Amino acid sequence: MLLALQTFKPLIGNPFLARLDEGGPLFMYTTLFILIVIIALLIRGFVKPTTRDKTVTVVSSISLFVLVWGFLGQMIGLITAFDAIQAMGDVSPSILAGGLKVAILSPLFGMIVFLIARIGIIILNILKK
Repeated sequence: MLLALQTFKPLIGNPFLARLDEGGPLFMYTTLFILIVIIALLIRGFVKPTTRDKTVTVVSSISLFVLVWGFLGQMIGLITAFDAIQAMGDVSPSILAGGLKVAILSPLFGMIVFLIARIGIIILNILKK
């Protein structure tokens, strides 16, 4: 029994999953789903050369969407945080810093997904020639 718990110990308290929840589940899990879709499309583009042009177009559009989606999450998070700060009145710098850190997670993940998609597009364009 103890061996089974040690096997799954890395999954308990996984920092990646904690960051997904911390950055706002709506925006972070949507971005994760879009990342999976982008990877699937890029794999399809690598495997089926006849679909490369269409794949590049679709991945390009989706990657721009996910970038904007991340910044939308940040803006909504900041508005919510500033509303809470306004309601509380005087707030310590550590609470403000924690709120700003959480607001940065969504666009950061969106930018990472955007870069992964763009690298895939570059590789597909090189293979196309």
